[in-house]
Amino acid sequence: MDKAEIKQTILDEISKTEASIVHYKDLTKPIAPNDAIGRVSRMDAINNKTINEASLRQAESKLNTLKIVLSKINDDDFGVCLKCKQTIPIGRIFIRPESLFCVNCAR
Repeated sequence: MDKAEIKQTILDEISKTEASIVHYKDLTKPIAPNDAIGRVSRMDAINNKTINEASLRQAESKLNTLKIVLSKINDDDFGVCLKCKQTIPIGRIFIRPESLFCVNCAR
C-alpha cells in the first residue's frame, strides 16, 4: 500500500469536502420573509434549503471521518476494517478514502 498516494488522495478529498461545505453554507442561509419571491417560489426555496442542509450535515460528517482517517494513516492497522478486521481493498480506499469498513461490513 502506497501511503503517500493514499494520503494525497485523502488531502484532495478533504479540500473538495471543505469547498462543498462552504458552498452548502451559502445555500442554507435563511430566507428573508420580506423577499418578494412569491408563495410557491418561497415554498420551493424552503424545500431546497432543507435539502441543502442535509447535504451540509453529510459533508461535515464526511470531513470529520476524513480527518480521523488521515490521523491514523501511519498506524499499523490502517486499511483494516473496524468490524471484521480484514484488509480493506486498496480500490475502495482510493474511491472512498473515508471508509472505515470493508464493503461487506458497510452494508
